Amino acid sequence: MSTVGAYLRLARAGWILVREGVVAAMPGDQLEGMPRFGWRVAKVLSRRRSARRDRPERLAQAVNRLGPSYVKLGQFLATRPDVVGHDMARDLSSLQDRMDTFPETQARASIESSLGLSVDELFVQFDGPVAAASIAQVHEAFVDTGGAEPRKVAVKVIRPGVRRRFQNDLESYFLAAHLQERFMPSTRRLKPVKVAETLAQVTKIEMDLRLEAAAISEIQENTKDDPGFRVPAVDWQRTGRDVMTLEWVNGTKMSNIDALRDAGHDLEALARTLIQSFLRHTLRDGFFHADMHPGNLFVEDDGTIVAVDFGITGRIGRKERHFLAEILYGFITRDFRRVAEVHFEAGYVPAHHDVAAFAQALRAIGEPIHGQSAETISMARLLTLLFEVTELFDMQTRPELLLLQKTMVVVEGVARTLDPHFNMWKTAEPVVSDWIAANLGPRGMLRDAGEGVSALVSLVRQGPDLAARTERLSREIDTMAQKGLRFDPETAEAIGRAEARHSRGGRVALWVIAIALAAIAWQLS
Repeated sequence: MSTVGAYLRLARAGWILVREGVVAAMPGDQLEGMPRFGWRVAKVLSRRRSARRDRPERLAQAVNRLGPSYVKLGQFLATRPDVVGHDMARDLSSLQDRMDTFPETQARASIESSLGLSVDELFVQFDGPVAAASIAQVHEAFVDTGGAEPRKVAVKVIRPGVRRRFQNDLESYFLAAHLQERFMPSTRRLKPVKVAETLAQVTKIEMDLRLEAAAISEIQENTKDDPGFRVPAVDWQRTGRDVMTLEWVNGTKMSNIDALRDAGHDLEALARTLIQSFLRHTLRDGFFHADMHPGNLFVEDDGTIVAVDFGITGRIGRKERHFLAEILYGFITRDFRRVAEVHFEAGYVPAHHDVAAFAQALRAIGEPIHGQSAETISMARLLTLLFEVTELFDMQTRPELLLLQKTMVVVEGVARTLDPHFNMWKTAEPVVSDWIAANLGPRGMLRDAGEGVSALVSLVRQGPDLAARTERLSREIDTMAQKGLRFDPETAEAIGRAEARHSRGGRVALWVIAIALAAIAWQLS
């Protein structure tokens, strides 16, 4: 019955996308066969008023009807242009995560259930919601500090019932991904099931506010000495799975340019601080805020930038940081051969491709850049073009790099809003150069050598255990060679159950499709 429910939820989602004109707004003129016929039918079935809206508006209307989990799905897919295409990713990135508030009584019940204390014991004053999103809403409150004045805090509370709703919709997403892999072989390289698994993991983390609090705490520790940037402090005594308490941020939203200017802030300096902070988090720490739109950035009276809402964060490993720094440096110095070699050394481009041909493709990206003024060169655009070219050379999807590129687009856009003549390369150069000197120069080589020695020592310590495992593996291979490969009874039974489920699922799919077609025919009659 759970599978039937997933099919029905998928059918409902498809119907809403059709009725709101989202499918009709897709570029279908070059489709052929059944896909083109389906696109034409969708144009007939879409509401007349949807024709007066552009595609982002149609998407927003459909997603709002579908509910909070589809808002998150849209925002997540906006970070994966390799899956949905760059135009659709741009449309999805405009989705606003704003929902109606839920009653204060439910918020109080969630807090008390999560922390085991009454709201009156935790706060000297607890007020109504000031903002609401798909997963949680934020309340203004005050806590007793033992001093003359209570301390103002922001209390984030999970929306009641949202976990069950997301779980049901995630089942539908997994079903759609499996169907896509089964019936659309050309899309298997995009790994739709893996994409659904990543979304499930991201959502699971975002719905446990202790994990978001841990991310804030880690970034706070990383940035404690950074000039002009900070994150709010976590009140761990008032934080649990369903509730997170942070210091209240008094500042001007970075989206309010006029207010920033009226307050006397140096907008050019704010743009520099924002970009350099993001690059430090990325290159130095390998851990960055991945949702740095203007609504999540505040500017305090002294010009300090404060970031909030760490539900989405990104991590890149040491190898990816080397990769990113060398690429940026290679494009700056026009050493396209070296940029190509970095891709091959990292294993991102298969070895059967020609390095020289790849370097030629990179030159096609880099040379036009050097013909422009520094103020017009976009690092985010460079990364976008780079990933488009690497697709031609069978570069596998790297979700962490795509998330970085998406965040770079947003951060650079904010910086150019603050300063239309913003020089991205001049601003980035000190941070990138310092990181290259520390990690790719003599100091980096010495540190790499030290890590190599440590790894060798660890391997030597594991020597006896590795020898024992090798001996056991050798015996098992000899036994297999003599007696053949055999399944134990539990394995054989599990295979039989899986095959039965597969057949049953196919029959259910046919019935659901038949019912959906009958419903559409009834609507048209």
